Amino acid sequence: MDYIVLDIEFNGRKFASDLPMEVIEIGAVRLDAELRQTGQFTALVKPVYFAKLNDFIQKKTGIPQEGIDAADGFPAVIGEFLKWLGPSEQFLIITWGGEDMKRIVFDTRMHGLDDTYWLGVNYYDLLKGYIRYKGVTNDVSVENALAELGIVADEDNQAHRALDDARMTADIFRAVFGSLDFERIQQYVDVYSNAKERKLVKNAIRIIAAQKVTPTWPLIVEHVLTGKIATDDARKMAELEAVFEAEMLKPQRKSRPASASAAAPAAAAEGVTDPSAT
Repeated sequence: MDYIVLDIEFNGRKFASDLPMEVIEIGAVRLDAELRQTGQFTALVKPVYFAKLNDFIQKKTGIPQEGIDAADGFPAVIGEFLKWLGPSEQFLIITWGGEDMKRIVFDTRMHGLDDTYWLGVNYYDLLKGYIRYKGVTNDVSVENALAELGIVADEDNQAHRALDDARMTADIFRAVFGSLDFERIQQYVDVYSNAKERKLVKNAIRIIAAQKVTPTWPLIVEHVLTGKIATDDARKMAELEAVFEAEMLKPQRKSRPASASAAAPAAAAEGVTDPSAT
């Protein structure tokens, strides 16, 4: 078994746009079964949109504009990356969060390429694994995880450059490898809601239940979600309802008493006008 520690940089931006964000750099290191590095891959990618990097991305990543100007497009680079993956008969991709796989799938689709390979490849989200290892709930950056583990990163590594981030993620992977639950290996699945929206639902359940009112999905939709998110997106709403149902199955939710008061929903709504702020 080889482990492919992957990191993606993309041309995110602070301003709203209907145009997609795109991969601008792919970095990866290959580890063998003994977690020794046996190879690496690095390549810049020239995007179709916003090929001129904005100040935010240049400052964050340090990626030079001249490098992007001279880079190949995504189809050529992802083809080279697939060739690089080839020697491993069996491998597991390791990412820090789910964004890396999402960006590869989205750009594959944007360029009209077949996404079958990427939908079938196994990956392990080390960020979630690390959070479980530490027993915390909030996300942790690669840099903070290294600090918490007492790992001194190579002084030549530059955060937010794909290959350097992959190397640092590999250091974390080695450090906590023995404590990871590899039954949580997954494959990419399209997600239509975001973390903020899912947290909105979870917080609303907690606040409504604290008011001795039984949370219901219609109550959440009417008094919490309407006006805050696109409730006309059936796929998003189905996902959020599944989040609601999963939360309600937790033991602490079962014991919440129902309210017989007709005014209860209104009272509950007053307490969840902005659950995300808690």
